[in-house]
Amino acid sequence: MRHVVIVGAGPGGLATAMLLAAAGARVTILERQPRLGGRSGTIEADGFRFDIGPTFFLYPRPLQDIFRACGRRLEECVDLLRLDPQYHLRFEDGQEIHATSQLERMQAEIRRFAPADAEALPQFMADNRRKLAAFRPVLERPFTSLSAFLDPAVIKALALLRPTRSVDSDLTRHFKDSRVRLAFSFQSKYLGMSPFQCPSLFTILSFIEYEYGVFHPRGGCGAVMQAMAAAAGEMGAEIRLADPVQEILFKGRRAVGVRTEAGTELRADALVLNADFAHAMTALVPDRLRRRWTNRRLAGKKFSCSTFMMYLGVDGRFPDLAHHTIWLAHDYARNIAEIQTGRSLPVNPSFYVQNACATDPGQAPDGCSALYVLVPVAHRTPHIDWAARRAEFRALAFRQLTRIGLPADLERRIRFERIVTPADWEQDMAIHRGATFNLAHSMDQMLHLRPHNQFEDLEGVYLVGGGTHPGSGLPAIFESARITARLVSGNLGLGQLRMAAE
Repeated sequence: MRHVVIVGAGPGGLATAMLLAAAGARVTILERQPRLGGRSGTIEADGFRFDIGPTFFLYPRPLQDIFRACGRRLEECVDLLRLDPQYHLRFEDGQEIHATSQLERMQAEIRRFAPADAEALPQFMADNRRKLAAFRPVLERPFTSLSAFLDPAVIKALALLRPTRSVDSDLTRHFKDSRVRLAFSFQSKYLGMSPFQCPSLFTILSFIEYEYGVFHPRGGCGAVMQAMAAAAGEMGAEIRLADPVQEILFKGRRAVGVRTEAGTELRADALVLNADFAHAMTALVPDRLRRRWTNRRLAGKKFSCSTFMMYLGVDGRFPDLAHHTIWLAHDYARNIAEIQTGRSLPVNPSFYVQNACATDPGQAPDGCSALYVLVPVAHRTPHIDWAARRAEFRALAFRQLTRIGLPADLERRIRFERIVTPADWEQDMAIHRGATFNLAHSMDQMLHLRPHNQFEDLEGVYLVGGGTHPGSGLPAIFESARITARLVSGNLGLGQLRMAAE
């Protein structure tokens, strides 16, 4: 039986393990943390439960297909609760949108302050419905060379790309009000990018939310990771937690196994890296073995922003606070510029709060709330000393929270608190520069210009996760798992994977 070792039990690693186990491989996952999920894992303390990273669960189709390929139904393993309204957008000037996938209601929300833009919403949806249909085959296939662009489906899709436009500028074709454009472009932050620079392809992110809905998995996104791990285990995959990989074993340029920090050696017919790409390269692969992705070239790549996180277990419930609330600063462009330059902390930062107990009361003890606070900031740079600035920025974050109606005495209600800065993301989660969304999704770092799923610098090594094609975000990571599993299965002569939706 062919043995595949997967480094990392994040969503990509778990999905790949499911598929390869279903194809007949012996699968071993080695995870450095004592918990599943990586950035999609769970913090549990004092009766409170928080997602570490993603809280928006979007576009279940790729994961549904993965479960179906393994003879299971996602809906029987995870309770997905569709949110409506799906989130509450609050602008600094006092306007707001209770975002909903009910088109007429969404138009009414926009019509209150931008009547002409409300009438343009159906055309935006139709345009992006065509764009997603054209690009879905592109996002579901590997890009291992320039020849991949010769496929007719790829050529057809690229005609819709509008490469000279950003998400924001592309939205001007539909929406004139900057607040409406922001409502349909803040989703570029899911990729850690600015809507003023993110490629126009990614207008599909907001479209996906309105077309397919926003979901909350009961128990949080970490419950999805638990369900995937359970499915992989039932099919024979072994998951070893708190078992970090110290080095990859090579014979020439071919990876033949790994050695763990405990000194255990595991031989493998294929190695799948689900670790943070840049960190894994610099920590696990000698620079001399890499041609395209050397340390020098990695130093010149663009990386996403980071996040300042507060996980707050507090006394009291907040019935007027939505499950998801996004507060958007009036000078959003300045806020973005502060993040991109990385020379100073945002002065008036936009932010996001999840009040999971609005939908899922079990995320906190009775009478309490689990509040997840995310403030986008620059990835780690030499200009910001987080050890020195942490308390100052925490105080600013609490002041910002009063803007969405949270009480001024919130700090006094705290029963549990954890803060994560870009420096913590780098040190504790082994994320290069603390760039929580991995390599940036600029035009020069997409498709074949992104690290390949079958890694081009080494033999027998495959990549899965946000650092490879098609990119960051849970739906894209699940697609990367399908691509990578097909490549491994084909190269090792495993069973054929049934991937198509029924």
